[in-house]
Amino acid sequence: MKPSQKRQRGMSLIEALTTVLIFSVGLMGLVGLQSRAIQFSSSAEDTNRAALLANDLTAQMRLSKSITVNATELQAWKDRVSKPAEGGLPNGVGNVTQRSATEVDITIQWKSPNAATTEPMNKYQTQFIL
Repeated sequence: MKPSQKRQRGMSLIEALTTVLIFSVGLMGLVGLQSRAIQFSSSAEDTNRAALLANDLTAQMRLSKSITVNATELQAWKDRVSKPAEGGLPNGVGNVTQRSATEVDITIQWKSPNAATTEPMNKYQTQFIL
């Protein structure tokens, strides 16, 4: 054969497999990125829900013009924090700690059901001063 007739036409099998490999690695990266985005979105939603629950308790305190909430209302709030079906958080625990005559700390902790057992609980804490 003459050198002018040895032109390569099309792609070889190795080039095609290399292209498929590079494309597959890129797709796997996108899938991993998507799963992390879903986790961050879920975490942000839970934090927002915790802020709303804390705001609900502070609204009760503002209405009563006192930082002390009666035991029944406080227990109802704690029950709501622990029930995801009622707008609460998964494995949610709410605590209120009085710092002074006009100041309280509201702490809400939760752990998502799909979190690893060694992972610490998520925490939202706010101070309320009347």
